[in-house]
Amino acid sequence: MYSFKIYSQFVKPYWKLVVITMLIGVVKFGIPLTLPLVMKYSVDSILLAEISNSQKLLKLGYVVAAAFVLFIIIRFPVEYFRQYYAQEITSRILYDIRDRLYDHLQKLSLRFYQNNKTGEVISRVMNDVEQTKNIVETGMMNIWLDIFTLTIALGFMFTLNTKLTLVAIAILPLYAISVRILYKRLKRLTKERSQSLADVQSYLHERVSGMPVVKSFTLEEYDQGQFDRRNRKFLAKALAATRWNALTNSVVNTLTDIAPLLVIAYGGYKVITGEVTLGTFVAFFGYLDRIYSPLRRLVNSSTLLTQASASLERVMELWNHPYDITDHPSAKIISKVDGEIQFQDVWFRYDQDANYILKDINLVIHPGSTVALVGMSGGGKSSLISLIPRFYNIEKGRISIDGININDFTQRSLRSHIGMVLQDNILFSGTIRENILLGNPSAVEDEVVSAARAANAHDFILSLHNGYDTEIGEKGVKLSGGQKQRIAIARVFLKNPKILILDEATSALDLESEALIQDSLDRLAKNRTTIVIAHRLSTITHVDKIIFMKDGKVAEQGTHGELMGKNGLYEQLFNIQNLSKEQGVAH
Repeated sequence: MYSFKIYSQFVKPYWKLVVITMLIGVVKFGIPLTLPLVMKYSVDSILLAEISNSQKLLKLGYVVAAAFVLFIIIRFPVEYFRQYYAQEITSRILYDIRDRLYDHLQKLSLRFYQNNKTGEVISRVMNDVEQTKNIVETGMMNIWLDIFTLTIALGFMFTLNTKLTLVAIAILPLYAISVRILYKRLKRLTKERSQSLADVQSYLHERVSGMPVVKSFTLEEYDQGQFDRRNRKFLAKALAATRWNALTNSVVNTLTDIAPLLVIAYGGYKVITGEVTLGTFVAFFGYLDRIYSPLRRLVNSSTLLTQASASLERVMELWNHPYDITDHPSAKIISKVDGEIQFQDVWFRYDQDANYILKDINLVIHPGSTVALVGMSGGGKSSLISLIPRFYNIEKGRISIDGININDFTQRSLRSHIGMVLQDNILFSGTIRENILLGNPSAVEDEVVSAARAANAHDFILSLHNGYDTEIGEKGVKLSGGQKQRIAIARVFLKNPKILILDEATSALDLESEALIQDSLDRLAKNRTTIVIAHRLSTITHVDKIIFMKDGKVAEQGTHGELMGKNGLYEQLFNIQNLSKEQGVAH
């Protein structure tokens, strides 16, 4: 019930259009209800009347002409506008829901995306939201119109003959019983089917994204088997829902076919005994279709609403997922920062039942200085930098910028002063210009070009066929690793943040690209507080402070010269790397 209450909020802005559509629907469904009366009049007052044939033809002509105007000229625009408005309402509501859901997704923390598959999320936003359209189209409009049709038709039938009407609706209680029994299980089966489809979609999304890995390891046959297993599970769930749906329709249609047989038997008897006119019997039989067609639609609507309800539950599960990172009600917008960063007794772990990743971190990073985080993998370097823009909340301790707790700033304003260049930067499908503009969407062309020049990207961009308008494909697949990094750096130049975070930004690149990127990074780091995660220690010997992390703790800190004289972890790692480099040159 709560889910439908939430859903109704999206319907509310369009209530006037819903009412108009309903009124048009009343006319649309009301017009066919006059046809049995036309048939009764034609049989009793024209065909069986004791008047001349010329009078019969004249009356019949009038009746046909009036019916033609009603069923063709009037009904056509009524049918058109009813269909159009119904589709417009549902389309606008689905647009609003997806728009709000996307806004919700942007507010969820990175922890949510680490714990949920991308394809699963996409399936809920696209497939399940699409299924909910029947709540409006069927539940809020068609059902009421079918009830209206049913009520009016029954009113006419009781007017024609009360006993015959009671015979015609004798099986209605069986309808109620069948719906109650059948649809509870159908909802469960439908939800399981949606979940299986989401699993297939999620697997497909991952494998399409990672197709180079599949091909390089010649995993096509193995991967086909893995996909087939998930696809087969979806097939099983789909067939289970189909079997139950088919059973439901069989029961309903069988019940529907009983009513005409009862009417033929009882109504025929009444015509033979002279208690009912032939015209009344014909009209009554016409109304029989007018009550059981809506009933059949109502039962089918129950199927659609059951499926829509199952999808709505999946949408609401996503909708109700809580925010891990939220702004405090009194959070301030930070308009200017100097760039001092301080960690005080900081403890952090990704999950409550997991071990701490960072333990009792105490650091001071001075404004405008460059600090390098080094150490073996798993030491906590990447986790540490992810706390500065509040991608995660710390469990204990305090992180401050310019002496103010970062929790006292709005997330948006905090992150607006932080620029990040990662080892594997994400570029989006679109043009090079569009990707650079992500740093500042309101920037003008000269600013885009200046940022590209500063990142040593301008020359290679101009060498491409369409320059800045070159389409780079999903994740920048059409660019080399070095080119993608330079675009990512240009993006940060355009953002012009006061705090810069570089996470192994030059690793896994060829020497020429590394030299170009290192030059642009040095230029980018000027007059900014810069934190560098470096794998090759030879690239950070010039920085103001080096912090060696081990097992989530600060093991050593100081300048290159200071650390090299301690015979500690940093010096050992530096010597190992230099020895490996010398051996590589010797070979």
